Amino acid sequence: MTASFSNLSLAEPLARAVAEMGYETMTPIQAQAIPVVLAGRDVMGAAQTGTGKTAAFSLPLLQRMLKHENTSTSPARHPVRALVLLPTRELADQVAQQVKLYSKYTNLRSAVVFGGMDMKPQTAELKKGVEVLVATPGRLLDHIEAKNAVLNQVEYVVLDEADRMLDIGFLPDLQRILSYLPKQRTTLLFSATFSPEIKRLANSYLNDPVTIEVARPNATASTVEQHFFSVLEDDKRRALKQVIRQRGITQAFVFVNSKLGCARLARSLERDGLKAVAMHGDKSQDERLKALDAFKRGEVDLLVATDVAARGLDIKDVPAVFNYDVPFNAEDYVHRIGRTGRAGATGNAITLVTRDDTRLVSDIEKLLKKKFEIEPIEFDEERPRGRINDGRRFYREVEEKGDPRDYLDKRAEPRNVAPPKDPFFDQPYETPEREAAPTWEAAQKPARVSANIKPKRKVAALFKSAS
Repeated sequence: MTASFSNLSLAEPLARAVAEMGYETMTPIQAQAIPVVLAGRDVMGAAQTGTGKTAAFSLPLLQRMLKHENTSTSPARHPVRALVLLPTRELADQVAQQVKLYSKYTNLRSAVVFGGMDMKPQTAELKKGVEVLVATPGRLLDHIEAKNAVLNQVEYVVLDEADRMLDIGFLPDLQRILSYLPKQRTTLLFSATFSPEIKRLANSYLNDPVTIEVARPNATASTVEQHFFSVLEDDKRRALKQVIRQRGITQAFVFVNSKLGCARLARSLERDGLKAVAMHGDKSQDERLKALDAFKRGEVDLLVATDVAARGLDIKDVPAVFNYDVPFNAEDYVHRIGRTGRAGATGNAITLVTRDDTRLVSDIEKLLKKKFEIEPIEFDEERPRGRINDGRRFYREVEEKGDPRDYLDKRAEPRNVAPPKDPFFDQPYETPEREAAPTWEAAQKPARVSANIKPKRKVAALFKSAS
């Protein structure tokens, strides 16, 4: 039997916001986690990405914080009581938007702080007082050191995408942030993946946690249809365009492993007439948010991204995800394909596999405990003979126009052309009759001496040289 939000006995402002957002039945992680959080217990929640973890921690926390709700304009009456930490800027912005929607009919204030943006507007918002603070670790530490954020009254801490948050790279920042918080608090960890090492590490931050696993760890959604196609490196983009055309895919994420490859592929797809935009770590935060917003509004067909976009982004009705490059980390495969087939919808995950990717595919199979068939792909058209080299070897017909600097001529058979002969080098060596002085010595001339300088007098030596 599916659980309904109407059975939760949420406060009227929260219930109205949930109904307005169209929520009716709870997902498994929501049905199990919300009652536990409402009871004030610590939680370790493992669920497939796209199953509603944000609502699973936001709604019960807002319900418990309603006792602090007030209409005062004084910042002192609105201290930070809930802290939500996330690994990426995009995910922080998305969660903050969801929290604002859930709390729109309450007097609870919320704010988001992340890097890549000016600190001044964030500081002004923090000075007004907020109950719910959504943040990335680096920027939060900046505000703590600037004394813009005071965390001595925090009652709830949420670590979303906890496997990445507790990764070695985030651990020092996380430990510093937790040192500013009260010892008595409720800590919630939610993620799609939990390794045994991370479980042991997380236990040091949680007090008698309730472990909730609504799916096998590192599992993928059953609604996502997964395909692996064998291609040559030079044929990847041709394969991508053919699959999009054959399956009638209107929108998709295209994941690559490098920032340079991401930018090049997006430019090449635009040259092919597809609406594509790149999103990677070298883009400014404003550019990344604009690209994401354009994709959400349907103005862009393909969002070409590195793994910066692979975690937690919730965009409804994205029909497909392409792994243009097989991810180096098998767990990133789970997060990548979690961008499609969200909340029970169907989706396609298509991975392009080259000869060098065999070991990476094997790692994915070990993680998911599932064997994948690598299918050959048959192209509708033969590979054109002309070629533009834009970093991904975009093939085109010779008659088509392109950048003349990128044009590589048709392959031709090597021709044996003899180099021109110089008769000087064919003559035998002849020894000169007499050794001539080197040219640099012959060219030397005595230095000119000014008439105003007296020559040195010759003085007899005191000792005769022994020779």
